[in-house]
Amino acid sequence: MDLSVLGYSIYLIISVVLTVWVARTLARNGVVFLKDVFRGDGALAEAVNKLLQVGFYLINLGFIALWLTDSRPPTTAREVFESVAFKIGAVLLVLGTIHLTNVFVLGRFRRRSIQGDLRNYALPPGAPRQPAV
Repeated sequence: MDLSVLGYSIYLIISVVLTVWVARTLARNGVVFLKDVFRGDGALAEAVNKLLQVGFYLINLGFIALWLTDSRPPTTAREVFESVAFKIGAVLLVLGTIHLTNVFVLGRFRRRSIQGDLRNYALPPGAPRQPAV
């Protein structure tokens, strides 16, 4: 077997397994957070969770496919390991970046939702009122 094919196989197996594991973990644990973001609307939280999971798969599997090739084929086992490690590191960075971006965006939605709830409470008489933003 060619060393390039060996490296590609190892890279694909590890990257796809990592992507599936991270996506399932985020989907399973993220639904609680999404229910809070969407004020207890479980159906909406589940739907958004599925959409986020599909988008996560599309972006990461697309990146994995694009990152498959090498500029020059490896000639030693060491070069195979270095290439695979570099590529898996890049995949992990992309997975982490997408996850943190999702958490940041959903956190902003949650913050806006909480601020909207606070604006609906009646203020005591004589309390200064601030205009809605």
